[in-house]
Amino acid sequence: MNQARMAAQLLHRPPGTGAGGIVRHLLAVQAQDLAAAPLAFRARSATVTLGDVEAAVQAREIVRTWGPRGTLHYVHRDDLPWLLALTARRTGTLRRLAEEGVTGDDLPALIGRALHGQGPLTKAELEERLGGRARGQGVVHLVALAAACGLAVLGPPRNGKPTYVHADDWLGGPIAFEPDRDRALRELAVRYRRAHVPAGPEDLAAWSGLPLGQARTAWRAAPAPRPAPDSEGTGRPADPGGRHAPEVPVRLLPSFDEYLLGWKSREPFLPAEHVRAVFPGGGILRPVVLVDGVIGGTWARRGDEVTVTAFAELAGPARDHLAREIADVRRFLGRHTRREGDPGRGHTEREDPGRKTQGGQT
Repeated sequence: MNQARMAAQLLHRPPGTGAGGIVRHLLAVQAQDLAAAPLAFRARSATVTLGDVEAAVQAREIVRTWGPRGTLHYVHRDDLPWLLALTARRTGTLRRLAEEGVTGDDLPALIGRALHGQGPLTKAELEERLGGRARGQGVVHLVALAAACGLAVLGPPRNGKPTYVHADDWLGGPIAFEPDRDRALRELAVRYRRAHVPAGPEDLAAWSGLPLGQARTAWRAAPAPRPAPDSEGTGRPADPGGRHAPEVPVRLLPSFDEYLLGWKSREPFLPAEHVRAVFPGGGILRPVVLVDGVIGGTWARRGDEVTVTAFAELAGPARDHLAREIADVRRFLGRHTRREGDPGRGHTEREDPGRKTQGGQT
């Protein structure tokens, strides 16, 4: 079953799938960690590079914004109107603003004026334009409020820092949310079910952040995806395009990957004895080594070195596949570096590769 799960998640890396196609298929790609998010594309394509992901952002094909669960995701531009109509969180954002001492009836207009016509701005630049009305994290919550009204998204990072931009400046106009909620719910369930096999309405609720009742309504309205025919009679899954999906012996997934966050329960692919190694607490989620669809270790990257901490010794084909995965991480990043140590077991990275986040906002 985990092979079917991986095929639905494109982890067999079907040919010809670009950055935009990956986001469209997965519906949204978690992007709260700017360093980790692009590596989710590498795990699903043997040819996409970091430059391709950055180009898709610059071309406005994929857009970074607050999406499912109120966390930052890459979403395909065409999906913004209906997906954000379901996931926008105005009430929660207003509560966080009040906690930061940012109040008033003019907040959407305030942040709209500060952003409009300026192009992408850093938090510090935006704070200055707000003239003292908001500082620090209050500025980010103001942008989140504007995003919940269709007025703002995140721009490309500048010197490693997030930027925020008016939708008029980046997309040519505000995001017009889908007014038919039933239609949006149906589309959500159809698209979610294509990328998450097996799954149920409880999984959809956990992934989207919607109440379970709404997730069940959406589930009932969406037909189950038809399994693609297995023309070779192998019993192995086919990919979403109907092509035979090869087995995936080993795949390196980044922290916050969709494979880890796409279902309510991780029990089918994360053994209980290893949960703390992957989720040590404090909002940290470590990058993982997937072995035949099951999490078999963690990994980290520091500078030019990729290190692996396997939960058990890897041997034979899995060991060779791991070495190729390590090399492919460098290919994706455009680096040509040396590898030290034993890829079968490796050693634990000294610096914790996870990142602690607050409220899903950056």
